[in-house]
Amino acid sequence: MSRELLYLADAVAHEKDVDREVIFQALEASLVSASKKKYGADWHIVVDVDRKTGDYVTRRLWEVVADDAEDFDADQQIRRQAAQALRPDVELGGFVEEVLPPVEFGRIAAQTAKQVIVQKVRDAERDRIVSDFALRKGEIISGLVKRMEKGNAIVDMGRAEALLAKEEMMPREAIRPGDRVKAHLQDVRRVQRGPQLFLSRISPELLIKLFAQEVPEIGNGMIEIMGAARDPGLRAKLAVRSNDPRVDPVGACVGLRGNRVQTVINELKGERIDIVIWSADPASYVINALSPAEVSSIVVDENTHSMDVVVDAENLSQAIGRGGQNVRLATQLTGWTINILTEEEAQAKRDEEDAKFLNHFIQDLGVDEDLAQLLVSEGFTSIEEVAYVPVAEMMEIEGLDEELVGELRRRARDVLLNKAIAQEEQVALSAPSEDLLQLKNMDKGLAHLLASKGVVTAEDLAELATSELCEMVSIDEQRAKALILEARAPWFA
Repeated sequence: MSRELLYLADAVAHEKDVDREVIFQALEASLVSASKKKYGADWHIVVDVDRKTGDYVTRRLWEVVADDAEDFDADQQIRRQAAQALRPDVELGGFVEEVLPPVEFGRIAAQTAKQVIVQKVRDAERDRIVSDFALRKGEIISGLVKRMEKGNAIVDMGRAEALLAKEEMMPREAIRPGDRVKAHLQDVRRVQRGPQLFLSRISPELLIKLFAQEVPEIGNGMIEIMGAARDPGLRAKLAVRSNDPRVDPVGACVGLRGNRVQTVINELKGERIDIVIWSADPASYVINALSPAEVSSIVVDENTHSMDVVVDAENLSQAIGRGGQNVRLATQLTGWTINILTEEEAQAKRDEEDAKFLNHFIQDLGVDEDLAQLLVSEGFTSIEEVAYVPVAEMMEIEGLDEELVGELRRRARDVLLNKAIAQEEQVALSAPSEDLLQLKNMDKGLAHLLASKGVVTAEDLAELATSELCEMVSIDEQRAKALILEARAPWFA
């Protein structure tokens, strides 16, 4: 019998290319199952197979529990007094055991062993596939489409199957059984049934990896891909920069007579690709990203992380693109919100803002319209700027003398001081509710500040978005999230 066990373990391990230990564990599990059928399904039975001789020992175990233990299970437990009669040194939580006559490894046991071994082998193979392909996550892999299931493609990767989901295919892409597909290995994870590899044909990473395959200069580090954005199957943008001043990054990616970029286009079923120069200067980067449209001027707003891009009327449709495609891809590529404006729209927006600043200066500083207009025309947009711009810079403005500059700065600082005093008084007078004060991440000063802005209760706080809270009281995003989640806790109670 022992020889048969060794032979079985060696044969299956060799045939299935799995660790011999996995087979022995499966044999032990099958012998436990067979023993429980003979002695008792609820018994705690273990079987140990000697890896060298094939001999095996079957033991029944009882866990030692207190004499007055409740929910006592006689099949698996033994009281301490009875256990110490058998083994004086045994402690609570330990085990006493009895060696049982081993079951014969007959037809039923062999059948059970076979089923357990097959399952163990499958599990081992799936685990090995996950560990092997996990190292290739993020790469491009290719395989043959084995079958289609509800619009999803099951791709044969040799030792494994991969899933190319319908939503990860490019629009209008006809994939049929027998086709060879190339895709980005997006995820590798352990699942009980079905494919464990998950592919994508629409991810920007596929575009990046395809260019890395086609352009040697990317592989050796002379050219670096800084970002990509795609409207799968239609259009894409790729940002590149050169780490060698002698190498033109766009020319290298396009290739001689466009052969390199054309190879990528063919793989992506005709997807148009704009290759643009990356720039550390956000404005220059956005201008490049909007190509082939030409930009007349650009206004950067750091506070809202957006840019107003002005184009000529004849460039407007090209800058926006069909269905907003060009500006949308440029926004995804750069990470900046881009507003496309014509000269007339930009001028109207400037006039509206200037009128707002003009009224602001007239009312707050108590100056006439001419002086307010002068400040606006010189680029002043806030009382803070008037109060703190160096005197020397203001003295350079034609029409301002030292006395007038001093008076403007004094008035501006008085306005700011009065506003600060009013805000402090409002904060002091505001009474936050007890539930707001009791929040773990709250302090008294912040609670009063929130109350002064109309956020009096925990419910008021719960209704805010993280960005709203950060902007309202100038706290970091992590603390804002913690406060809001804590305030929302009663919603989920």
